[in-house]
Amino acid sequence: MIHLVGPYLLAAALVGLGVAGIAVRRNAVLLLVGVELVLSGGLVLLLTTQATGADRWAAGSVLPLFVITIAAAEVVVALAVVLAVFRLRGSIDLDAASDATDREEAP
Repeated sequence: MIHLVGPYLLAAALVGLGVAGIAVRRNAVLLLVGVELVLSGGLVLLLTTQATGADRWAAGSVLPLFVITIAAAEVVVALAVVLAVFRLRGSIDLDAASDATDREEAP
């Protein structure tokens, strides 16, 4: 039986760093890294609860495969969007993209 404090602290640290990265960063790539950290924290929490469960929840060993698949698909789509924005604007700064959008809408 594993101690619960270590994996729970790891999951909390990953989610906390991911949320901080999402809230603070203006760079689109670093924003994606923050999203991946949140997904990784959720995956650690899912695996911890599956490993420590009394009934050994059967779906706990299959769900991480879905989480990893969704994370990989999210990275591919998001990086494609980031590359398209970079080609269009020449920068991946999210504040600059929103400022350019505001200027285009102004009469």
